[in-house]
Amino acid sequence: MLRTAIATLLLATPLAAQETKEQSCQYQGEVVAAIQKARLDRVKERDVPQAVADTSPTWPENYNAAIPLITPWVYEQKMRDVRKKDLGAAWLELCLQQ
Repeated sequence: MLRTAIATLLLATPLAAQETKEQSCQYQGEVVAAIQKARLDRVKERDVPQAVADTSPTWPENYNAAIPLITPWVYEQKMRDVRKKDLGAAWLELCLQQ
């Protein structure tokens, strides 16, 4: 939970002047969804940053720094939740509420 809070704090403030909170939260949700997909694809936790990078994500490169922080949170979730829930959408909703 602490890692999630840290990652949210790191990314909650738009880093570029033209980046809005909504855009930042959208990118964060995409990062979480990519990590969730890696888990569904049975990627080992330690290999997630490389596996996500290999997908050529479209978010700004600075969001890659959050991958090692968010990965443990996704991997701590029960597999049935990872299969059935949209963690990226949940993250987006929480981010927009802050």
